[in-house]
Amino acid sequence: MDYERFAARLSGGRKLIYVHGNADCDAVGSAYALSACFGDSTICAPGGVERVAKLVSEKLGIRLEESADPSDYDTVVAVDCSSPDQLAPAEVPVDRMLVIDHHRITGRWDGADLLCDDSAVSCAQVVRRILKAKGYVPDTVCAKALCAAMLTDSGRFQYADPELLRDFAELMEESGLHMDEALEVVKAPVSMSERVADLKCVGRSRFERVGDMLVAISYGGSFEASGCHALLSAGADVAFVASQRDDVFRISGRATQQMTRRGVHLGELMSSLGTEVDADGGGHSGAAGISGNGDMEAMLNICMAKTMDAFRAIKKREEAERDRNDPSTSE
Repeated sequence: MDYERFAARLSGGRKLIYVHGNADCDAVGSAYALSACFGDSTICAPGGVERVAKLVSEKLGIRLEESADPSDYDTVVAVDCSSPDQLAPAEVPVDRMLVIDHHRITGRWDGADLLCDDSAVSCAQVVRRILKAKGYVPDTVCAKALCAAMLTDSGRFQYADPELLRDFAELMEESGLHMDEALEVVKAPVSMSERVADLKCVGRSRFERVGDMLVAISYGGSFEASGCHALLSAGADVAFVASQRDDVFRISGRATQQMTRRGVHLGELMSSLGTEVDADGGGHSGAAGISGNGDMEAMLNICMAKTMDAFRAIKKREEAERDRNDPSTSE
């Protein structure tokens, strides 16, 4: 990986750091860490930030701009962003951008200077390696931002791997950060509107089953990710929740860790679907999303159909494995 080269390119000059629309803690925390390390930076969130990321930004004093002119900066960076479409309404100069990411490569950044490690659970891990290449030791605020990113993108360690846990522990050790302090940063009260939205989401849901695997779909006006977690808590193995604004749909998808181990990869599903319908889709094995022009109900039905196909393939593979391991079936 080109950590040293990226550290060199980020050193010196004015930097504009973009985060994706409805930016999460991973995007905001990663952008802040780059700003803290390399200085003279503006963090721009042209598509706004989600609720927890906004709360973390307020707690840590992270300043986010809604717009900026790339021509005023020497270096333009995008973090935690798998496509330039995710930076709308900003018009970004792809051919002069540095992109730091951890999603499955989509080809949407062709022409940019891309540093992507799709084995990393959190983009903050990629950023941390750039900081280490620079020789920068995060202070307490920077460590809190990076830990918040790792905590949220790993589902509070439900989707963590040994490498993320090592990175997290090293950050705590280097900065003197305690676990309760890291958890306090991402602690957010659940609003009444979110609780109501979750209940409505469950009430509107439909589901299908293949063997012992359940996929559920629903829709709402907001809190799509929270609605997915509500459906998983209600018993679904994979959940999709959509919202519609005029002609634009947005869908969040979530899968249990057990289902990702069995072979479900929502990032691949959303990326494939995005290519088919000319929308922007992608993400991780257990958490992904897609947005674009179209009808949310039709898109939800396609997500369910694709998941059912994945379930059938899993069931067929697991039955074949059981047959191979059961001597009685060969008699």
